[in-house]
Amino acid sequence: MTSDATSASNPLLLFKDVALGYGGFTVLADIDIEVRRGQVVALMGGSGSGKTTLLRAATGQILPLRGTITAFGQNIAAASAGQLQALRQRMGVLFQQGALFTDLNVFENVAFPLREHTQVSESQIVERVLDKLDAVGLRAAAHLKISEISGGMARRVALARAIVLEPELILYDEPFAGLDPISLGITAQLIRNLTDRLHCASVLITHDVAESFAIADTVYMVGQGKLLASGRPDDLTQSADPYVRQFLNGEPDGPIAFNYPETPAFAQWLQQHGGRS
Repeated sequence: MTSDATSASNPLLLFKDVALGYGGFTVLADIDIEVRRGQVVALMGGSGSGKTTLLRAATGQILPLRGTITAFGQNIAAASAGQLQALRQRMGVLFQQGALFTDLNVFENVAFPLREHTQVSESQIVERVLDKLDAVGLRAAAHLKISEISGGMARRVALARAIVLEPELILYDEPFAGLDPISLGITAQLIRNLTDRLHCASVLITHDVAESFAIADTVYMVGQGKLLASGRPDDLTQSADPYVRQFLNGEPDGPIAFNYPETPAFAQWLQQHGGRS
């Protein structure tokens, strides 16, 4: 087997027995996640369940308290600053609010990563940017200011920027938040189509069940400080697990608590402020 074939068979992103947290508080423990090329993987859970913490860990913004996270076969915790930067350049990130530059037009927003990280010619930049804008249906909007486009269009511009370097791994932070039903459906199908077209891997940090289940190959559901369930969308739909059933059905009563759990750090803070436990 060639080295290329070997690398193609390995996960692009792997969490193995990972615990994540901040300070003295562990947010998630015993996390095992595997993301392979060509897959759309949904990381799901309620608000405060630790989804965004997983994204921060995948990009090396935080390091695991325990376990190993590897990206493209590299242990993120053992990577130098230069190696970590190189790993991040193989990733694309779609931020929840788009994070577009309001003083740049649509074209220049998408061109920004090419100007920052490559030495390609201006004609190549024009060709690549228009190609990615065409992929998200906004080629004819290249000249518009960010203030002249809708929220749904802005999300698609951000998506074009996230893929302009043709990354091997794309991370989406709540890609469906705030979208109308039509834009939501378009965005979901774009994620699926781009994953297939670029033969990359896409990871969705989301709590949107319907659209995620429609495009995902694998779903990981977190909550209660752990990995609650994983499998194909059909497997989770048929699950009898009470946690899974409550989340999928949006039921107010069940094992997933509404209140944020009390921690020793909170108890100490409360005592310092004269509050009652």
